[in-house]
Amino acid sequence: MYNNFGQFYDGKWNASEDKSTYEVINPCNEEVIGNASNATMNDVDKALKSANLGLQKWRQFPAWQRSSILRKAADLIRENKEIIAKYISLEVGKPLKESLAEIDGAADIFEWNSEETKRIFGKIVESRFPDTRVNIYYQPVGVVAALTPWNFPCVLAARKLSTSLAAGCSVICKPDVITPGSVMSLIDVISKAGFPDGAINLLSGDPAKVSERLISSDIIKKVSITGSTRVGKIILKQAADKVQRVTMELSGHAPFIVYDDADINKAVDMAMAVKYRNNGQVCISASRFYIHEKVKSEFQKLFVEKTKKLTIGDSLSGKDLGPITTRKRLEDVEKLVSQTVKEGGTILCGGKRPPEFNKGYYFEPTVFDNIEDNFTIMTEEPFAALSPMLSFKNFNEVIDRANNHVNGLSAYVCTSSMSTAHKTADALETGMVSVNTPVVAVAEAPFGGIKQSGYGREGGSDAIKDYLNTKYLHLGLNG
Repeated sequence: MYNNFGQFYDGKWNASEDKSTYEVINPCNEEVIGNASNATMNDVDKALKSANLGLQKWRQFPAWQRSSILRKAADLIRENKEIIAKYISLEVGKPLKESLAEIDGAADIFEWNSEETKRIFGKIVESRFPDTRVNIYYQPVGVVAALTPWNFPCVLAARKLSTSLAAGCSVICKPDVITPGSVMSLIDVISKAGFPDGAINLLSGDPAKVSERLISSDIIKKVSITGSTRVGKIILKQAADKVQRVTMELSGHAPFIVYDDADINKAVDMAMAVKYRNNGQVCISASRFYIHEKVKSEFQKLFVEKTKKLTIGDSLSGKDLGPITTRKRLEDVEKLVSQTVKEGGTILCGGKRPPEFNKGYYFEPTVFDNIEDNFTIMTEEPFAALSPMLSFKNFNEVIDRANNHVNGLSAYVCTSSMSTAHKTADALETGMVSVNTPVVAVAEAPFGGIKQSGYGREGGSDAIKDYLNTKYLHLGLNG
């Protein structure tokens, strides 16, 4: 599976210096998919040198030329979507239809940023002096370290890669060891679009060692990470030593609020889409369900009925849900379910490993009732198909409870009132709010959070500015 890949620098694939590898496991059957290249510290240094040289070449490409190459990359991703998607399904365990949708999203992001590179607008400010001019313009920040997670390996890598490249930066991508082939196959495809050698680089191997080596280098000028808040804090401390720019998209714990005027059937369908995508292993997955007391029973009954109808199986089998991605995550999910019951929660459905599987990290989608705000599941990100149900009485109460969390990434709202929709969106302490639709992540909108969910944005027209330095020129006309 990984023989044609390795470490990517100097415009080509390279075996690691000591030829070492690590095993990659298929979570559907616990079998070894293959052995991926494991970078040495000398490989990291080679990639840094490659990226530094690549920056000098790539930043000289005119914006329209960069745009054309990025658009070609988007086209190539679409042409090879089945190949890349299969890697995602084998490594993550998500259903193939979801993996294909992820590749579509990755292509959209490259296409979007292919246009943004032509719209890096400077400005002229009228000078206070008659014989000077004030110009403000933007330049690429430099070499970017892009640290990506396993749950959406390609779409999250695409955000960092395409934005870096659109800004004129070179980039070193570090995929998670769980999903190296997904990102390797993406890099392999886009590398054929016409980028100069060194503009795009990839390092596969131990996340902590490789990341620390990258961030400690004077060559790296910006770090972009998607991951847990715990890891984000470690990276931020490391980056502080070099005063490197950092974009962080970290943990979430999204509230899902259903008002009593909501269309319950539509609200349940929205909740199903939000909760069960990638088996709940999503930073923007609904983690806390606040249902108005007048409609809680109706919503809960229908949600449980539809949850019980979901099918579970191998990612290539056409089932609704695949496995949890790693054994450790499966064990963590079991502990959280047990803790929730111990604290007083009631399981309405699910709550155990499905008995029909002898292998694979499968766990039934689980719905809880009788949950209190101080339960562990109300603060700890479940990152699985676990749904705690609570009720509320009025607007002020639900807003206070929804905001009572250290994270602030996304939130969901169901209501038929435009007034309630806007009031709720304004009051929620999150970077993103989705009302009456499960869709949050689109290329044309800024993605990111507040509080301990991080800072900076990916996507939309503002994201590229995080990869640019602002330069102010005060020009005297009389030399």
